[in-house]
Amino acid sequence: MQFALLCYHSQAQTSSLSADEEAAMMARVRAAEDKIRTKANIGPSLRLKPTTAARFVKAGDDPMVIDGPYAETKEQLLGFWIIECDTLDEAIEAGKHLAREREVGGIEVRPLLAFNP
Repeated sequence: MQFALLCYHSQAQTSSLSADEEAAMMARVRAAEDKIRTKANIGPSLRLKPTTAARFVKAGDDPMVIDGPYAETKEQLLGFWIIECDTLDEAIEAGKHLAREREVGGIEVRPLLAFNP
């Protein structure tokens, strides 16, 4: 089964990290990814550009495009991992490895369905 591990965090907080703080954070993330690899196949992990670069296309007959994220939240979706493991419980354990490496936000574990297999 495939799962997305969606990383929610404060964009303002991560954007203000120094180069050393960023490197330390990414070292912790890489260590968590290594733990995940012991139980699951890990596919792409992608970081999203800031929400200021996003556009939202609103549903309807004449779709409207608006700048930035649609939801007003304290935490934004900043990136994700695609993993393959046998059960939801294993995917949740993988999410816990990543969640332990952050002080705010969290990791959403969402099963994936093949849309165009």
